[in-house]
Amino acid sequence: MDKEEYKIIAVDRKHDLARRLESLFLGKKAIITRESNLDRVLERFETQPFDVLILTNSVFGQGDLSGIELLELITNNSPSTQILFLVDSQNIRMAMDALRAGSYHYARLPISDEELLLLIETAISKRPVYGTNLLLKNQRSRVIFEKLIGRSDQMQYVFQQIRQAAATDIPVLLQGETGTGKDLAAQAIHEKSNRSKGPYIAVNLGALPTNLVASDLFGHERGSFTGATEKRQGKFEQAHSGTIFLDEIDTIDEKVEISLLRLIEHKRFHRIGGRKDIVSNARIITASNQNLARAVEEGRFREDLFYRLDVFCITLPPLRERLNDISLLIDEFLKRFNHIFRKTILGISPECMSLLEAYSWPGNVRELKNVIQRAVLVCPGEVLLPEHLPDRFKHAKRHRPVITFEIGTSLMDIEKEAVVRTLAANRNNRKKTAAMLGISRRALYNKLDKHKIN
Repeated sequence: MDKEEYKIIAVDRKHDLARRLESLFLGKKAIITRESNLDRVLERFETQPFDVLILTNSVFGQGDLSGIELLELITNNSPSTQILFLVDSQNIRMAMDALRAGSYHYARLPISDEELLLLIETAISKRPVYGTNLLLKNQRSRVIFEKLIGRSDQMQYVFQQIRQAAATDIPVLLQGETGTGKDLAAQAIHEKSNRSKGPYIAVNLGALPTNLVASDLFGHERGSFTGATEKRQGKFEQAHSGTIFLDEIDTIDEKVEISLLRLIEHKRFHRIGGRKDIVSNARIITASNQNLARAVEEGRFREDLFYRLDVFCITLPPLRERLNDISLLIDEFLKRFNHIFRKTILGISPECMSLLEAYSWPGNVRELKNVIQRAVLVCPGEVLLPEHLPDRFKHAKRHRPVITFEIGTSLMDIEKEAVVRTLAANRNNRKKTAAMLGISRRALYNKLDKHKIN
């Protein structure tokens, strides 16, 4: 057990099994993951491989997926995972079914620490060295891209666009609601580009006083205006050979728009109060939480500047349109704030998760991060409960995303998008998806095959 780190997932209605495993493997290289619902186990296997799956008979009826179906799926798609089944004496027949479905071994409850540890170590020592976890989707398995997190189709498309943008030096416009991660996307483009060794300069234009924006971007000469007691470099000079990220680009006034337009066209600018042209080699990425095309139509943003910034546009989706990413984000934030606050919170209760999934998230990922930070701080135990959430969640009504189509969209594309989005809204639960679409599960599987939806 000392040569490499093993990943063990414990599936039990309570936390006792996970706590026992953490105690048994204290000081040993093992990562213990806990789940209380069978439906979430598959989601775990879609994002990472596990060496051992340990489950008790108490969870066999806890989800739309049956225990036997889960065991068969894991056995067929992740052959290197050893499955251990812990069963009460009165449910011993379940153990026989579990063995036929692919379990490596079973043991009766209660089980001593010594026997449980021996059972796990034996399973690991006899673990097949071959076999790939086929539940890991080629693209979806990459749920963390730089600092962005998501396995949803929407985020996988964003990751693809970031790679494409990083391969060029063309201007990029990031659009999306507040809190969707536009700043993280800009950083990812920089880090993946050939400018990654150069500086990355971020400027929140909306946070600057209007009369200081030009000075902050282009710099100024001494005495050029009241208070300019010395010469100062602007952000474009600081970002030379690197990347400059201009957030809330829609807030700049017309004078700054003209100066920025000149810089983009001629690759040079001059400081305020200066006459000497300064060459600019910085890659420009801009962002806005407003619809810039509409701002142009309404005369609130220069059309010629818009077309020079909107060479490659990436739209960050709101969290309410990728609800199946919430559990991934919560996992990441739990790890982060457990470390910061020195807590040992193992997970989140189903009731608490239901409230989070029912919420519309107007503040998007940033709001979720703040909610989990607060919950971890106030939670005295090992599980986040509804009472650890702000009051607004107790009255949250389930939000159903809306799908819109342009006139002329083919029925084939409409059907595919409806299936994909409904699957995402139901966290890939196919039974609920079929019911929401008003079709049988068999019909749903036929449509998944027809549209080649994984």
